[in-house]
Amino acid sequence: QVNLVETGGGLVQPGGSLRLSCAASDAGVSMLNMGWFRQTPGKEREFVAAITYNGQKIYYADSVKGRFTISRGNAKNTVNLQMNSLSPEDTATYVCAADRNGGAYFYNRESEYDYWGLGTQVTVSF
Repeated sequence: QVNLVETGGGLVQPGGSLRLSCAASDAGVSMLNMGWFRQTPGKEREFVAAITYNGQKIYYADSVKGRFTISRGNAKNTVNLQMNSLSPEDTATYVCAADRNGGAYFYNRESEYDYWGLGTQVTVSF
């Protein structure tokens, strides 16, 4: 079983920045495709960004394109999400997800992912 742990959430003012990180607990697992989703109460979980196991392909939701940057960390199976120009609409619980990397990668589908973190809260407010 692979556990994903997110860090870096918090409270930030509109226009500010935050950097989220996610790490997989099992160093022995093969390289994983990794993604970020976000969820607010009463709404469905929303795709934010994803990156393939080798970092060669990156995907963003239209709502964050140009403001958020996903990247792989230096350690195996880690991923970062740099969030700039944050607005109150970005307030959500951000959840990291990982896919075992077999076959086509439907990066924006929740069903694609095999492992999920517990999430980290991001609040954008004055």
